[in-house]
Parts: sequence; C-alpha cells; structure tokens
Amino acid sequence: RALALTPESFLDTLYGTADAAYENIAPENFSTFRFLSDIVERTVYKTTDTFKRCYIYLKLPETENDTVLLIGPYLRAPLSAQEIPKICEANGIPPKNNRFLEEYYAGLTAVPDNSALFLMLDAFCERIWKSPSFLVIDVNEEHRLPASPINESESFDDMLAVMKNMEKRYDFENELLRAVQLGQIHREKYFSSAFSEVMLEKRTADPLRNSKNYGIIMNPLLRKAAENGGVHPVYIDRLSDIFARKIETGDSLQELSELMSEMFRAYCRLVQQHSMKSFSLVVQKSIMLIDSDLSANLTPSALASVQNVSLSYLSSIFKKETGKTVSEYIREKRVKHAMHLLSTTRLQIQSIALHCGIMDVQYFSKIFKKLTGMTPKEYREIIKMQTK
Repeated sequence: RALALTPESFLDTLYGTADAAYENIAPENFSTFRFLSDIVERTVYKTTDTFKRCYIYLKLPETENDTVLLIGPYLRAPLSAQEIPKICEANGIPPKNNRFLEEYYAGLTAVPDNSALFLMLDAFCERIWKSPSFLVIDVNEEHRLPASPINESESFDDMLAVMKNMEKRYDFENELLRAVQLGQIHREKYFSSAFSEVMLEKRTADPLRNSKNYGIIMNPLLRKAAENGGVHPVYIDRLSDIFARKIETGDSLQELSELMSEMFRAYCRLVQQHSMKSFSLVVQKSIMLIDSDLSANLTPSALASVQNVSLSYLSSIFKKETGKTVSEYIREKRVKHAMHLLSTTRLQIQSIALHCGIMDVQYFSKIFKKLTGMTPKEYREIIKMQTK
C-alpha cells in the first residue's frame, strides 16, 4: 500500500499497524526510521524494521505540512515457518502469539528487489522531481557506516597529515592510470619505486593481505584504463583473469611488488599493441575478426561481406587508417603467431601453418621467409640455440 501522510499521522501509522501480536512492542522497535526532520527533498528512503517489514518513504514536493509518501509494509520474500519464531524471540514476543504473526505475514505482499513496481517508483520520482537524478538511501546500511573517516581524537595536524597522504596516493594512482591509458611503458621505473610505499598502507594487521588487497583494487582500475586507451574488452578480460589468480597466490611482499610492476607493463603493452581508439568502427571490427581467429577464412572480401560494406570501401579505409592493406595486416598477424608457436611448442611446421589459417605449407614457408628473412625451420633452430 502507499499512503500520503502528514508528519503526525506518519508516526501514528507506523506505531498503529500492530495487531494482538504487537501489543507490547515499544516504539524503539521502529528506530530504523529517520526522524522526519531529517527527510530531505529528492531522496528516496528504504528501511527494514526488526520484523523484516520493508518500507519506502519520501517527501512529496509542493504539498502542505511536508506530506510524506509511505509505501509498505511489504516483504522482500515470503517468510519461512522457521523464520517467524526467530523474529518473535528477537523482539520479545511470547511463543503463544506466533500464530498471530503467521496470519499477519500471510497478509503482507512479497515484492522482490527486481520487481517492475520499483521501476514504476523510479518513473514516479523522476516525474514529481522533474529530474532523472535523485538519491536512494538504505537507512539500515547508512547506520552501519562510520560517521567520519577521521578519528575525532586526532589533532588538526594529524588530520591534515592523513589528508595529505590520501591525496598523494590518489594523485599517484590517477597518474598511473593515465600512463596505462596512453601505453607509457617507459614510465615503469617511476611507478615501480613507489609501489611498495603505496601498498604498505595498513588496512589490516597483515602486510601480505594489505598488498593483495591493493592488487585486487588496482587490477580492475588498470583494466578500465586500458579500455579507455582503446583496447577491446576481449583482450583485457584474459589478462585481468591471469592477474586476479596471480594476486591471490602471491606469498611474499617482494613477489606482489614485482607483480604490480608486471601488471603495469602488461596493460601498457595491451594499449600499445591493441589500441583501436583512432580507428573507425569498420576497421575496429575487421581487426577484431582477424585477431580473434587467425585460422578462419580471412580474406578482404569475407571481412567486407560480414560487415555489409563494399570491398573497395573496406580496402581504402583500412589502408588509410592502419597504413597497411587488409591482406598485409592478415599476413603479418599470421607470421607473428607462427613465430610464437615455433618458439613455444613442438608442433610440426605443417600443423603450425594450419593453426595460422594457411593450408599450403610451401606458401606458409614462402611468406614466413619474406617477412622474417628465414624459413620456419631456420627460425626454430635459432630459437633453440638461444635458449641453450
């Protein structure tokens, strides 16, 4: 239900909803409600009382006596038979009154958080406040938050020092994110020297846990910086998963400090190698299709067809934006992938050619030599000698 109430009738309604089961309940059981003097405009308040009843309330604009709209009580989900005795015990209600509560709860509507009713409420609030932006406050959660991030017993100088250190850390992190967004891998030494100092902030008593927590925070921030640098999420997601696992398995401060530097380098390389920020959508999609599966049928005409553009248009815009023809780009990508497989696997050269999307092994050897100056076999032999 929804009621429009004056300040006096608002509290009367809250305290007057009890039936026989509620006759001995003191007003403090409704302490999760804000005092009416604290209710402000353009704010929706949500709260749950000790009986798991949910309410939503807000101040209606342009009304006499500061009218409050109260929605509730309702339940987020139906209560089980096991939950009701626990609620009675927590609120000092004798077991003999359980049946009254069961009847009472049976009459309450269960409204899940994803209900369309809340979308309607959002639309209603946007209409009455003539704005798509307004605050939503969970009163119960707000009461559990610390009132202030600064210890009141600290002196002004101590507070100032805390603020300066915090500002320094935020400035450092913002500069780090800008460097990744621009792919500035050459700035690694500057950041690596500061990582240990930053990570030593004591959020817990365990320094190793502090370092892991900082890595967990920085990984998604660096990921977002790479995305802002023009890297498609398909590349970022793989790297992010790798570092998430490495952070949790790190077993020393030194290892985690080195891992932070490794993360910075890796995300910078992503931006350097895969940034498509300056490319048009057609070129971006073409590059994504090529990079995602080098063994596929990658011809200029196939790439143009899948995007519903003409071959001449794709060829001209690709050359203009990348400096290479579509065919040149595909060949270079395939040869680079072949170099990786030759140096990291024992696959036969014919199998490597197939992995790179080239059916004819002689043609594969021809283009490999043209771009590297040696045959695939010669390249593998050189790699073996270098690793001995």
